[in-house]
Amino acid sequence: MRSPIPDYITEVLGSVESDDSGAPADYIPELAAADPDRLAAAMATLDGEVYAVGDADVPFTIQSISKPFVYALALTDRGLDDVLAKVGVEPSGEAFNEVSLDDTGRPLNPMINAGAITAHSLAGGKGIGPAERFERVAEGLSAFAGRELEVDEAVFESEMTTAHRNLSIAHMLRAYDILDEDPVPVVEGYTRQCSLLVTTNDLALMAATLANHGVHPTTGKQIVSEPVVRQVLSVMTTCGMYDAAGDWVTQVGIPAKSGVAGGLIGALPGQVGIATFSPRLDKHGNSVRGISLFERFSDDMGMHMLEVPAASRTVLRSDDRVGDDLRLYVLQGGLRFAEAEHVVRAVTADAPDEPRVAFDLSHVHAMDSVARRMLLEVTRRLSLDGRDVYLIDPERIIDTPDPGDGGRLTVVADVAAIG
Repeated sequence: MRSPIPDYITEVLGSVESDDSGAPADYIPELAAADPDRLAAAMATLDGEVYAVGDADVPFTIQSISKPFVYALALTDRGLDDVLAKVGVEPSGEAFNEVSLDDTGRPLNPMINAGAITAHSLAGGKGIGPAERFERVAEGLSAFAGRELEVDEAVFESEMTTAHRNLSIAHMLRAYDILDEDPVPVVEGYTRQCSLLVTTNDLALMAATLANHGVHPTTGKQIVSEPVVRQVLSVMTTCGMYDAAGDWVTQVGIPAKSGVAGGLIGALPGQVGIATFSPRLDKHGNSVRGISLFERFSDDMGMHMLEVPAASRTVLRSDDRVGDDLRLYVLQGGLRFAEAEHVVRAVTADAPDEPRVAFDLSHVHAMDSVARRMLLEVTRRLSLDGRDVYLIDPERIIDTPDPGDGGRLTVVADVAAIG
């Protein structure tokens, strides 16, 4: 049987195909020559399945879509505090190429050009030269894509001939000591970064890597850490679509980033990475048809990040006495704070008087760190009350079950192992 997902994407692409509003970026000669009718969309799942329709294998330059990924590299290489000292996280409410600096000269966020140039300068750590820095950026973005990316030299040369505004921004950053080196090589490196060639398929996997806690869906490599991903996705949510960010968050609700070559990505945490390609841009520099596609995807599939399922009230599958001396709590589904609270309440409201207590996680498919801590604290308190506490966890949902100070816990594969 054929999957309905490609058919759905094909139908949605068809619904926007006739929209010929907007135009390719005209301030960069090579981009102005792009075929305005190119159109593609791809969705990448967290286990590496990619559903792609249209011109998804056609290469184009990544442009500003590189910004969140290089920001992630800067955070990895320099740490959050060092990066925040140079680049803020506040929405600018202005166009991507405005000189949006705070009172100290710090760029307002890493998604506008001033912040992205600064983030590029921070990639690779302290004391490295422009060539080494670009090598770090190229290798880092290639790791996100899952293949080696190359620079479109024609686009790079074309952009550098019109890079006067970025050069002026960089010189201003140098005047404020945000940049501590010659601004010209930094802008050249940043422009090369934006000139890396990608496809819509590549971008979907790059977005899926962010959606997958920094783990690439097909290579399985941890590209950046979870705290870095959270920081990046937060800034993408508030700043990724420039002065249209408010409309985007309310109408689409997916952390996103656009590029002036016509690419657009969205990373929905824990679910999917999405990418579209259409070179016709609106007045904000965002893909006209790309925005329409994301609006359809969000509406049709409930992808708005604030449209989340209600907390499960059936997380406690059963609560039974087994034999004369064992109380067995069988949990199921996915556990976050709200679900874990139901378990805590059940245990505390009707405290077990049996000498042995077991929590069966055989039917639990996911558990976040908060739920883990809550459940382990319950086991700790039960053991301090004199109970023998067991965790039935054949799939190792809790990989290092340490109940904490004074707690005692035995991990077994099934109820029979309790004896």
